[in-house]
Amino acid sequence: MLKTRIITALILAPIAIGGIFFLPPLGFALFTGGIITIGAWEWANMSGLAAPAARVVYALVVAVVLYGLLNVPAVAVLWLALFWWVLSFLLVRNYPSGSERWGGVPARALMGLLVLVPAWVGLNHLRTGGFQFGDSANNLLLILYVFCVVWVADIGAYFAGRAFGKAKLAPRVSPGKSWAGVWGGLVAVAIFSIIISALASASTMQLLLLVVASLITGAVSVLGDLLESMLKRFRGIKDSSQLLPGHGGIMDRIDSLTAAIPVFALIITLMGWLTTGQW
Repeated sequence: MLKTRIITALILAPIAIGGIFFLPPLGFALFTGGIITIGAWEWANMSGLAAPAARVVYALVVAVVLYGLLNVPAVAVLWLALFWWVLSFLLVRNYPSGSERWGGVPARALMGLLVLVPAWVGLNHLRTGGFQFGDSANNLLLILYVFCVVWVADIGAYFAGRAFGKAKLAPRVSPGKSWAGVWGGLVAVAIFSIIISALASASTMQLLLLVVASLITGAVSVLGDLLESMLKRFRGIKDSSQLLPGHGGIMDRIDSLTAAIPVFALIITLMGWLTTGQW
């Protein structure tokens, strides 16, 4: 399994790096839209749409929605994402109670739209918007930063959870996660954001605001992971698909990012560090 995971990662890493960091904005939108569409195909199964044709139709519907949002103001979609993730917190916290209200196929399919579409909108807002933080104005570094926040939170959670993880975070949803892991991940994120602020020659106020924005983003990324775990548990499946040998599916790799990206994009837009850009 480890060998399979490594081979898959070595194949996918250059594709992901090239698609995200070396394409022009429109190419970036198409590349990320393709990833989201594949994620939608997987989400269809988590929604209860098991028939191959139904999964394809759902993915195509999501792709059409993405196309329709190309010129829609991003901030409106990002506000919707924020409200959705607040609601998701309540769903995850109460699970399995309440699942009779959202457990139907239409409701779970709608959840997929609320997870996937804002993530794509937020990612493209980060790519095309006017950005300035300290002496940095590089949008690609901005995208790399939010990715790193999620990764750092995950790494910090892993080590803190192994060392101190007795109190479980959400045992009915994801038994392996602990409160110690959450706090360890957030401490790691805070340290990371301070280092990045120093490298960007940010002011003290910018540093403090970035720490706050990054902590919120790191916390929300955990919720993204938990929401997908809840849907998979309800559906009775272990992975979103088997597209990535040794890694599960696309959604298993981007679940945390789908929550972190739109929330982070909204926060730094409200702070004035990111403005709406042009294609």
